[in-house]
Formats: sequence, structure tokens, C-alpha cells
Amino acid sequence: MSEVTTTLYRPVNDKELVLIKEMEFKGFPPRLPEQPIFYPVMNEEYAIQITRDWNVPAYGCGYVTKFEVNSEYLKKFKVENVGGKIHNELWIPAEELEQFNRNIIGKIEVIGEYKKE
Repeated sequence: MSEVTTTLYRPVNDKELVLIKEMEFKGFPPRLPEQPIFYPVMNEEYAIQITRDWNVPAYGCGYVTKFEVNSEYLKKFKVENVGGKIHNELWIPAEELEQFNRNIIGKIEVIGEYKKE
């Protein structure tokens, strides 16, 4: 019997993407000390918005990643709405990221790339 999964998205910059590649697209790198929360988002539209509005201006480029996570594991996290109807995300404490990575099913995919025009 296969596991039930939830599709999540994560906007990343080029440096984070390099670290994801180094992890063979099986997880996300540890958070920096000033980043106590890991924020995967619940829909592609929101991930694209973050990438275009924040990552591209800040870094010159941005990527949208898509991945599957064990739905049963995700039940321990509340979906947080941080603005409009599409602005739903999960708040994963930095110390939980290793366990979160173990619950990723399959590989992280890059589904979008955005650059300054």
C-alpha cells in the first residue's frame, strides 16, 4: 500500500538550490541561525509569487520546487494563512527539518526558473 502524500512547494534562490542538489534532491539544507522556521507553501501560485516578488529582486533569480511529503506526518503542523486566499504555508521549526526531510517521498523537482529581465 502506497503512502498518501501532500504536494508542497518551496521557492528557493540559487545558493539553496545548489545545496538541494548536493543532497541529491532528497531534502532541504539546515536553516541558518537567523532562520528558526522552514516555510514550505501549499500551492504553486504562491510559490511563484514569492519567487518573482522576493527572490528575483533580491538574488537576480529564483526557482520554484515541488515535492511530496507523507500526509500523516504533516498533520502535526497547522496550515498558516499569512495574507490572501492563496497565502497558505506550513511553519516547520528548524530543529524539525531533518525529520521533515525524512518524510519527503521521492525527489524534489525544480518546476520553475525566474530571472531578472
